[in-house]
Amino acid sequence: MNSYRMVDDGDHIALGLSGGKDSWTLLWLLERLRLRAPIDFEIHPVFIDPGFEEGPADIIADHGRRIGFDVRIEATDHGKVAHSAVNRENPCFLCSRLRRKRLFEIADELGCRKLALAHNKDDLIETLFLNICYAGEISTMVPAQPFFGGKLTVIRPLAYVDEETILAFSREMDWPIKENPCPSAGTSKRAQMKDWLGRLYRRSPNIKGNIFHAMHHVKPDYLLNIIPDPTAHKA
Repeated sequence: MNSYRMVDDGDHIALGLSGGKDSWTLLWLLERLRLRAPIDFEIHPVFIDPGFEEGPADIIADHGRRIGFDVRIEATDHGKVAHSAVNRENPCFLCSRLRRKRLFEIADELGCRKLALAHNKDDLIETLFLNICYAGEISTMVPAQPFFGGKLTVIRPLAYVDEETILAFSREMDWPIKENPCPSAGTSKRAQMKDWLGRLYRRSPNIKGNIFHAMHHVKPDYLLNIIPDPTAHKA
């Protein structure tokens, strides 16, 4: 968090709360930081309800109140639309894009210049391979990413944390986690990539760390960059 200057004095931070292990852990950690840090900042947890039946909205609101937060519950039909016949895109891609757009809007409404998301180290690695395999580019999510000319910065404080560490901590804390009602849960491209990477990691304990290190150690001179033709006609 210090390396990427994620939190400044006076910040109002919107936090994307899904009700899963990662976002509950992020909320817990940021609140502990808020209580101890020599700066003042506020946290505003927001749950974008995608509209599936028997979703976790009530559980999230109830647990949020118990730990001192009035979680903003935003009802939408993003999940249903993404899985309907009107959508010709990947349902996860559209649902994620719509939910992110609404989070940006709510952050602006709340006067938040920061939006905290609970992506972890495994998410960053999975995104790298998803973009390579399905988008044809070498890119991933970054720990701190400005949008709209710097008016909003997305921060990912768990970017260096292994998912298995978060899982162990979540079990110890006994978060009220409900099974994901999304029909694509467990069958998405991301779930498939997670399974493939998991099998790869089991072959060697060093592979995951090496992949993560590689994202900090890029050698552009050894990638396929096209050299412009100096004699080419310029329109």
